[in-house]
Amino acid sequence: MPRTKTAFLFLAALTALSCHTPITSATAQTTDDSQPATSNVRGGQYPRVHADLSVTFQFKAPTAQRVQLVPGGGVESGLGSKTFDMTKGSDGVWTVTTPPAVPGFHYYWFLVDGVQVNDPASETYFGYGRPTSAVEVPEKGADYYEAKEVPHGDVRIRSYFSKTTGKWRRAYIYTPPEYDTKTRTRYPALYLQHGAGEDERGWTNHGRMNFIMDNLIATGKAKPMLVVMDCGYATKAGASIGAGQRNFMAQIGGFEEVVLNDLIPMIDSSYRTLANRKTRAMAGLSMGGFQTLQIALGHLDTFAYIGAFSSPPGDGFDPARAYNGVFSDPAAFNDKVKLLWLGAGTGEKGFFISARVMHEALEKAGIKNVFYESTDTAHEWQTWRRDLYDFAPRLFRD
Repeated sequence: MPRTKTAFLFLAALTALSCHTPITSATAQTTDDSQPATSNVRGGQYPRVHADLSVTFQFKAPTAQRVQLVPGGGVESGLGSKTFDMTKGSDGVWTVTTPPAVPGFHYYWFLVDGVQVNDPASETYFGYGRPTSAVEVPEKGADYYEAKEVPHGDVRIRSYFSKTTGKWRRAYIYTPPEYDTKTRTRYPALYLQHGAGEDERGWTNHGRMNFIMDNLIATGKAKPMLVVMDCGYATKAGASIGAGQRNFMAQIGGFEEVVLNDLIPMIDSSYRTLANRKTRAMAGLSMGGFQTLQIALGHLDTFAYIGAFSSPPGDGFDPARAYNGVFSDPAAFNDKVKLLWLGAGTGEKGFFISARVMHEALEKAGIKNVFYESTDTAHEWQTWRRDLYDFAPRLFRD
């Protein structure tokens, strides 16, 4: 068949895009033990993860004078706490290999002559308040967050109008595998929040929440439940947030009202939930955990299960005065709250120490709580995957 003008234009377009597409197999020839990261775009050969969990990155920029790899997370990054200078090859491809990384999901980007650039070989993820690159570094021997041959639930997207904000919002809802077949069954619900700079997609795209829940439910370790994920930012209708106030502290009041007055009523009216406090949980990571403690501890008539992942309340925690005195009557609190769960990674430094201090202070005050340590993980998604894996099986057991 003769080549048409359209075919030639298509080939020309591919050639023109060559500097912006993943490094192909011609550049990716390697004799070492590395494998392309599962977070790469289809066919992307880099980043490559080695057997010792070091990671090699490449970026094609023939005319650049300097290219650097920047791990997201600063000192808490599992890729390393510094910016890595990359070395330019004769083919215009810049390369760097990091030291062995902490297993998990790590944000990163490149600086190309000082300009921040995403990696075209990586899928795009929402973090740091913007689309960015990330690399998945597998944890050896861990498959609880991988897709398996078990029944799979659905992650549904639901738009709804919020009277609190006067705007349309979007929630992600995980329904268990049996939801569409057991049509007379009602389910408990876990409201699960992301961290700062992320959004309602994080727990599915980054945390693999759906596979964790599928695997737990399939083995009978967790009860079938709904998992509801919403965006943790909310500005009340008519209010304005200045450029210097675009953070969760400035919007937490609005988000609390969204959860209580918009989100929960929408979920209970749209899905087959067991709509009472004993079958409702709230948890979150980092910012989302802080929000969980503020919202759930302030509304024990709404939530009976509470989880804070990497989100202690800070220095000087005093159970007698914290959260408007909710811990002042330990017997009453322990009777009403079925689970108060705290967790942090041992590599999170300040987060871990503060979480442990909170745990010990609550124990001393007679408040029942669970403290979970994620060994050798930092303030990032492998910690929170482990947290969910421990937290979810404890829910709705009464």
